[in-house]
Amino acid sequence: MTSNNPQAPPAGQAGHADAPDLRLFVFALFFIFGGITSLNDVVIPKLKGLFTLKYGEVMLVQSAFFAAYFIISLPAAAVVRRLGYMRTAAIGLVLMTMGCLLFVPASSSGVFATFLAALFVLAAGITVVQVVANPLISLLGPPATAHSRLTFAQAFNSLGTTIFPYVGSILILGSISKIDPSSLAPAALESFRVQETHIIVLTYLGLAAALVVVAAVVWLRRNRLKEVRDEDRSILGHPFALLHQMRFGLGALCIFLYVGAEVSIGSVIVNYLMQSNVWGVGAEEAGKHVPFYWGGAMVGRFIGAYLLRVVSPGKVLAGAAGAVLALLFVSSHSTGSLAGWTLLSVGLFNSIMFPTIFSLACEGLGPRAAEGSGIICMAIVGGAIVPLVTGKMADWNGLQIALAVPAICYAGILTYGLYARRPLSASRR
Repeated sequence: MTSNNPQAPPAGQAGHADAPDLRLFVFALFFIFGGITSLNDVVIPKLKGLFTLKYGEVMLVQSAFFAAYFIISLPAAAVVRRLGYMRTAAIGLVLMTMGCLLFVPASSSGVFATFLAALFVLAAGITVVQVVANPLISLLGPPATAHSRLTFAQAFNSLGTTIFPYVGSILILGSISKIDPSSLAPAALESFRVQETHIIVLTYLGLAAALVVVAAVVWLRRNRLKEVRDEDRSILGHPFALLHQMRFGLGALCIFLYVGAEVSIGSVIVNYLMQSNVWGVGAEEAGKHVPFYWGGAMVGRFIGAYLLRVVSPGKVLAGAAGAVLALLFVSSHSTGSLAGWTLLSVGLFNSIMFPTIFSLACEGLGPRAAEGSGIICMAIVGGAIVPLVTGKMADWNGLQIALAVPAICYAGILTYGLYARRPLSASRR
């Protein structure tokens, strides 16, 4: 959909005059929120040991984090419709800064629930930024290459998820104490937890300082993007009406499944590799291998950005989901090096899933792109629910059996890929 005025895009859409410059800005946003999200994978084993939690309990880290997507996504889309993409991005970055700063009182309290509260606020800011970033990169260029462009942008997300866990493993997991928290008296335990979480605080304070700078830069550039405000005066618009479109509705469901599966696997990798029947290594060494999972996604997205230009996105999605199912089967039915590396290899095939599902679902939404992004980002709540189920399964039957939970999610994604391989007009009939 285009506007009769070449200088003004449709309501809620962005102009292309500054597209190359703005793409770099969006790539930076993907890098930032991807990296911060992936830090959960090294914070989880730290908090699990510190608070002597079971898998089902420590997965509340992901539940608190990804619940923000469900609660904040539609309000964020409404803010985009009113204030535009750049101003909304600045608001999101400020919220992220506040979340990082909340780790200070969380550490001082030595209470697990306060860490969950800090993670929720941090995730609220990331949600706002992601509601902005996904449709914006799709709009900054020709519709025909939107699948490829969003996949390329997501590669910068993977760059962040590759770098942050490695550094986080050194800073956070490398400082794990040899003291058994369960052997301490209550007063000593409280002091011990405050001391041991201090390094987490320093990590997030450094992120807060960087976010302040980025937010200031975005705010100073808030008028660089030409936008036309949505004339619909309702507060949230009518985003749920989009669910009546079969392709969009199934796409939103697949985002739920995909994020839930990806987060579940990322959350258990450290503990999975530490098992005596897999690699039997320490927490820091296992944590240093998490970047192979996310780094595989980065490599796959650069490859996928080209592949999606020459192969049907639906076929690429189905093929990737089938490959993940095979890897999960091998990992769960093997031991040693093979079990570890097949699980880490899942990241390579995860690479194109989120951007491909997103662009397939939102194809043709035009001026309703922000509303569609709000619904899609709500579906990211899968990262709050599926890991809990995976964690409970791990407590009952072990981590390798628990891989069946994300496997079911990937089976659903494979089905959607086969459905969406048809042209948009055919899939809506």
